[in-house]
Amino acid sequence: MLNNVKTFLAVSAAALLIQNPVLADDEYNTSTGITTAGAPLGLHGVDSVALISFNAVAEGEAVYTVVHDGVAYYFASQESADTFSADPVNFLPQFGGFCAYAVAKGRKFDGDPQFGDIVDGKLYLFVNAAVFEIYKQDPQKWITAAHKMWPKIKHTPVSEL
Repeated sequence: MLNNVKTFLAVSAAALLIQNPVLADDEYNTSTGITTAGAPLGLHGVDSVALISFNAVAEGEAVYTVVHDGVAYYFASQESADTFSADPVNFLPQFGGFCAYAVAKGRKFDGDPQFGDIVDGKLYLFVNAAVFEIYKQDPQKWITAAHKMWPKIKHTPVSEL
């Protein structure tokens, strides 16, 4: 019986790694663990459609889950989930949801939806209020630097930065 459980766990872990090779490279900032959808949670479970469309932090619900590129996103309503599903690229946070300021410096820190900015319809997240204040002094500087750095670190695991 114990051998069957060990075999099941090993096969399950291998299947997750095969299904989500992107996640091994830390391309997305996700919460620890797996959602009921079988994928890690992105954007802290906050509804990205509400955040980008209305600049409102709305907690999503598991019942309105959409999995995109191996990451589960929660939405506050079916309408938000449908809007995201129709055009996910327009509602994903930049830099995989990592802090834009940290990305500009070649790092991957947690991006918190409480500290987000929408610039030209794109969502940029920041790790905390202090960093967000630094960013706000010259947003274009940090956004430009982050876009320049992201291709260099996108596929690099967090532990190697």
